Amino acid sequence: MRLWLLFITALMLMAACRGETPIEPTPSLDPLAAKGKQIFNQNCATCHALSPDTIIVGPSLAGIASRAGSRLPDTDARQYLGLSILKPDAYLVTGFSDTMPRDFGKKLTGEELDALVAFLLTLK
Repeated sequence: MRLWLLFITALMLMAACRGETPIEPTPSLDPLAAKGKQIFNQNCATCHALSPDTIIVGPSLAGIASRAGSRLPDTDARQYLGLSILKPDAYLVTGFSDTMPRDFGKKLTGEELDALVAFLLTLK
């Protein structure tokens, strides 16, 4: 029995020392951002990936919260994201054509737009 316990302990230590990076849990979203994630999945995920370097139709939105504030002069990340949703032709990402629907201002309520932007601001 004692040898068996020693063997299990050794296996656990070897597994812990393999140099693997532990998987960090995904931070939980506040209620507004969680609603925004649902809106994203219903309206945006068809064309925009959330994983880096993945192109479906439009650019990947991985890390968009970190980049959005530097896209347009005198425009913070929240403003840029709202503008990009409501007037997608106002600023096109290099290498992508103008194919995003322009009716999100009619499809989404103000609260839904705020929720969607809140979700996108979590994508750092």
